Amino acid sequence: MIVNMKTGATAEEIDGVVQRAKSLKLGVQLNLGTDRTVVAILGSNTGKISTDTFAVLPGVEQVTRIMKPYKLAAREVKPQDTIVNIKGVEVGGKRFVVMAGPCAVESKEQLFEAAQIVTKAGASVLRGGAFKPRTSPFSFQGLEEAGLEILKQAKERFGIPIITEVMDTHEAKLVAGCADILQIGARNMQNFALLKEVGKIKRPVVLKRGFSSTVTEWLTAADYLLAEGNADVILCERGIRTFEDSTRFSMDISSIPVIKKFSHLPVIVDPSHAAGHYSLVPSIAKAAVAAGADGLLIEVHPNPKEALVDGLQSITPSDFTRLMNEMKPIAKAVGRYI
Repeated sequence: MIVNMKTGATAEEIDGVVQRAKSLKLGVQLNLGTDRTVVAILGSNTGKISTDTFAVLPGVEQVTRIMKPYKLAAREVKPQDTIVNIKGVEVGGKRFVVMAGPCAVESKEQLFEAAQIVTKAGASVLRGGAFKPRTSPFSFQGLEEAGLEILKQAKERFGIPIITEVMDTHEAKLVAGCADILQIGARNMQNFALLKEVGKIKRPVVLKRGFSSTVTEWLTAADYLLAEGNADVILCERGIRTFEDSTRFSMDISSIPVIKKFSHLPVIVDPSHAAGHYSLVPSIAKAAVAAGADGLLIEVHPNPKEALVDGLQSITPSDFTRLMNEMKPIAKAVGRYI
């Protein structure tokens, strides 16, 4: 249930709505806008409570019900777009933000070389996996804590924010000690215990779409993070599993305008995992810019032929530099810049 307060509603009037909700054992989330406040009333019993319960309160302009399964991620709760600020890098604003680097941290030399490459080409965030979930238990699983230490050193050396994946509730605080953005991978999109734990940390989060998840399921998963009070949530479209086998996954480019229509959260695209092959990555990346995405999460390796993880879908330094230049006129055409 959404309670729209009148423009200029007083703090006492807003608190009156909050206290009425709490007296009914309902949860509350406040969205303090520039000219008005929206109060989200949450709980399984909201369907049994009349909207008049809140409509009669002083300062209330309108009360509506959200019929979608997701609540806090819905645009009804927050009509204006959410902008997530990561150490001065804004995701969801006019700038098209590129997060780039190797899929996995393999060594200090490898990550430092990658960091130098992507920052010089214009990337704003360095990616690199310390804990690597793999389909096979015999594949490289990452350097783990040693990888986090290398990421931390790269952040200090190059002055660039870090994004890396957190896989387990027990590792969440450890990873947060290094990362500026916590990534929830596709396999963990509906790991609700992990979502709750990461939500409590209050660190910007990139939530990837699950292999076979609908947009509704994706946004409902985002609600788990938002419900813990973490407003800095970024969605990441990385392709879904369909009958098509010519690419690793099928990039659902239509999810970008759908998210923009129904949610206030920013959305970025991972063209590397969707493509599965380096030659297809630039086209998908440019399509993401044109479709209105807020940024990219892309795999760049100093030498993809020697990569321990996902070398086939990683682009070379020269290809990345070329892609960054090719995306600039597209971004300008849709009112953005790189």
